[in-house]
Amino acid sequence: MSKPTADIHTIEQVEKGHAEHVEDTDSLKQRDLDVDYDAQEDQPRVGIRKLLRRNPSYEFIRDVAKKDQEELDPVQVRRLEKKLFWLIVPALCMDYIFYYVDKTTLSYAALFGIREDLGLKGTQYSTLSSIFYVGWLVWAIPGNLLMAKFPLSKYLAVNIFLWGAFLIAQGGAKDFKDMLILRIVSGAFEAVAKPGFMAITAMWFTRNQQPIVTGCWYASQGIGIGLGGMIGYGIGQIKASIPAWRYEFIIIGVACAVWGIVMGFIIPDSPYSTKRFTREEKIVIMSRKRADYHAVDKRQTKWDQVKETALDVKTYLYFLLGLTANIPNGGTSNFGTLMTRGFGFNTLNTTLLQIPYGLSQTLFIVAAIWINHKTAKYNIRTYLMAAVTCIPVFGFAMMAYGQNQGTKLLGYYFTGASNAVFSLSLSIVTGNTGGNTKKLLLSAIIFVGVGVGNIVGPYAFFEAEAPRYTTGIIVCMISRIAEILVILALRLTFTIPNKRRDKLFADGDERYDPNVTTYEDVTDKQNLHFRYLSTLASSSPVLAPHKPAQAGLEKQAWQRPPFAHLGSW
Repeated sequence: MSKPTADIHTIEQVEKGHAEHVEDTDSLKQRDLDVDYDAQEDQPRVGIRKLLRRNPSYEFIRDVAKKDQEELDPVQVRRLEKKLFWLIVPALCMDYIFYYVDKTTLSYAALFGIREDLGLKGTQYSTLSSIFYVGWLVWAIPGNLLMAKFPLSKYLAVNIFLWGAFLIAQGGAKDFKDMLILRIVSGAFEAVAKPGFMAITAMWFTRNQQPIVTGCWYASQGIGIGLGGMIGYGIGQIKASIPAWRYEFIIIGVACAVWGIVMGFIIPDSPYSTKRFTREEKIVIMSRKRADYHAVDKRQTKWDQVKETALDVKTYLYFLLGLTANIPNGGTSNFGTLMTRGFGFNTLNTTLLQIPYGLSQTLFIVAAIWINHKTAKYNIRTYLMAAVTCIPVFGFAMMAYGQNQGTKLLGYYFTGASNAVFSLSLSIVTGNTGGNTKKLLLSAIIFVGVGVGNIVGPYAFFEAEAPRYTTGIIVCMISRIAEILVILALRLTFTIPNKRRDKLFADGDERYDPNVTTYEDVTDKQNLHFRYLSTLASSSPVLAPHKPAQAGLEKQAWQRPPFAHLGSW
């Protein structure tokens, strides 16, 4: 196996950097030795600069580098990972619950008369649904750039607080214009949500563990839907002079804002700055991720990778995947309650019927992740994604052509399976892409498709067709069929290059040896050793750990499910 060309975590490089960055000993005694305080600056940070993210100190990096040369105690690692799981994952689940409930408040408000009170006409309700994602798209890049500048957990907590604040403000909207502006701003502050959740997951958990952790918080959206139904039912019981739809925004907004404050104190900003672990524990937390390290500066933009991304057919397929998966989402998340009421249920029963809809989504996601794990060795993840997508196709068909109330409702519940598909696709982009610049671009591309799909989707639901919305339902069904075709096309872009490279290696060309791991910043096309995976047991294409001292621990991780040692959680 080839060695890294420039391992940034070698003790020699750390010591050299430390010698160039030495501080006065008395000054260091007043500081946290695990955090870099920018000693090269003549003046200490003041004003907003005091809030900026700090890097780990040279002392901390040096000690992690030393630990990387040792074999870790598996018992200690398991204990720390269990503590990490219960510290981080429940908080991320709560974050995602509010992330999803936040976006469905408009749908419940429609049940309680927002369209009549604000005098919405024609496509104005669809515009309010779509405009949220215009703000989301516009602020996605600036918001994520700021996320790299500030402490991650605190930055995300501030954004969650602002979700709640602007929800409360929507509860006071007087007309279409007020709501339009507030929806744009709300969408902007939610643009950092999924990237932030994924960044926290990547910061604290190894690449083997990340798909399972991601699945945990992603599955909680079903809980959010069910919770939204219960809140809606409770709000429907309120008899007051204030319209019920305003309570929907205010109550959820207050809860979200309060959670944003709490969340900022629960999740630490980084492993090296947290006070929740001893210094030795922090070093072990970092060192256990030694196989995840790469020998490049991920902030560097490589223009050859930008060009390759523009010419790669997978770029456009990822965009289409995000688009086709979210045209239906844009419809069901904003018109789901209205469609359910159109089946013949009253307003309060409609809110209660969202509870099993949320439960079905959670079950679909958990089942898909479990099946994917059990079938990982067969390399059929894309086939699994296509098969699961057939469930919402049948669901929309039942909604459009069903002859009775029960058939239509069951079809509506079947449409929730689509979220399981998108949860499986999250790690396909990063896991099947080489090169940091290309990986970042493709990750952005799929979320651009997500935003565009959610903007387009609501406009397929015509007010003249209420409450059946037949055209919108059929458009959602066609979009899911197109999604299946995109998934199968993606599989071809994975398997065809693999077969070609395998044949060249079988013919004796050592440049295509799949057992060689490279740590250079090269793309999946430039790295001839690279093999695409259409099923991913982890979110990384790395074939094996590169630190011999960690071999015993990593071998255990590869031979069993991630977190199998944590018991029944």
